[in-house]
Amino acid sequence: MIYLDNHATTRLDPRVLEAMLPWLTDRYGNAGSVTHEMGREARAAVEDAREGFAAVVGAVAREIVFTSGATESTNLAILGTASRPRSGAGPGHVITVATEHHAVLDPVAHLERQGLAVTRLPVVGQADDGVPGRVRMADLEAAFRPDTFLVSVLLANNEIGVIQEVTEIAARVHAHGAVLHVDCAQAVGRMPVAVDALDADLASFSAHKFHGPKGAGAVYVRRRGRAIRLDPLVHGGDQERGMRSGTLDVPGIVGLAAAARLAAEGLDAEGPRMRILRDRLWAALSARIAGLALNGPALDATDGSGAAVRLVNNLNVGVPGVDGQSLLAALAADGLAVSSGSACSAESPRPSHVLLALGLDEDQARASLRFGLSRFTTADEIDEAAARIAAGVAHLRSL
Repeated sequence: MIYLDNHATTRLDPRVLEAMLPWLTDRYGNAGSVTHEMGREARAAVEDAREGFAAVVGAVAREIVFTSGATESTNLAILGTASRPRSGAGPGHVITVATEHHAVLDPVAHLERQGLAVTRLPVVGQADDGVPGRVRMADLEAAFRPDTFLVSVLLANNEIGVIQEVTEIAARVHAHGAVLHVDCAQAVGRMPVAVDALDADLASFSAHKFHGPKGAGAVYVRRRGRAIRLDPLVHGGDQERGMRSGTLDVPGIVGLAAAARLAAEGLDAEGPRMRILRDRLWAALSARIAGLALNGPALDATDGSGAAVRLVNNLNVGVPGVDGQSLLAALAADGLAVSSGSACSAESPRPSHVLLALGLDEDQARASLRFGLSRFTTADEIDEAAARIAAGVAHLRSL
């Protein structure tokens, strides 16, 4: 099996597993049981992990709330903000982006059913001037209303890898007195992430996206300056300062912090290596498959500061002349793990909402492949994957 679906999940790094193992076996105390030594050492491990993770993402420890992953973190950020008392006229208004992950789109739709107003911003299309997938600042500015209280945006898209201009978005959000939530699930280990530099008020993270364990995540809740208050979604124990009740997953929390530290330490070496391999895959595929199209920003595109506008490990391509599901099935049978979009939408018959938002039609969206590389991806795997994909496409086109 050649695994190139690292936007869906990543392999647990053996060094992370090593850090977790003691807390899965001998050191199994409940971090809430501080009346004895095993509970106190578990509590100390949690607080050490909180300090370590906060340092990686540019926060302070008291701003980190541990959760089960980015979906829970995002729900807590959005629904926990929406349930707080608000002043002023209007039902309350939320702004998000049409290409967001369903962890954002679904809770926002839930708020809409409850009577709140929602604006879903369009993005620059594949054939438009500008960076495909990015929000236009004029559209954002025009969307604000007197009762806008929350804006939620992905830092880096999980399908086409586009990186939003979050600092510019934050300036506009705060000028209108609203709160900014940033979904950072795909960014850690693939680009620098610092919540202060982003000027985020809330941010979501998931360990399994950067070689940590599944079921562990965190939400950043700003406590300095413009402090943010959230109403909890889960009640019963007052863990995590009352924002997220439930027995703390000590092994998962330790693994989250270890994975984040390794991601930050390895970024300078791993980022350029993944970019080279990603570009190698695109070159090999485009040389062998006629009509192959790139979905999302150009691979070498940069912004005014010279920073990349696409994640270094992301490639999304359209393969004309084949049925997308048939191609995925053929590649899976040939030992290649890739996808056509978000894992959270994989069981839906609908084509990718992200690609449709770029202006692709349904056939084009269905005949697209998403690749996500990781620190464990090798050059030999890239070459072999390209050969298998080209052979699969040639076979389907011949039928």
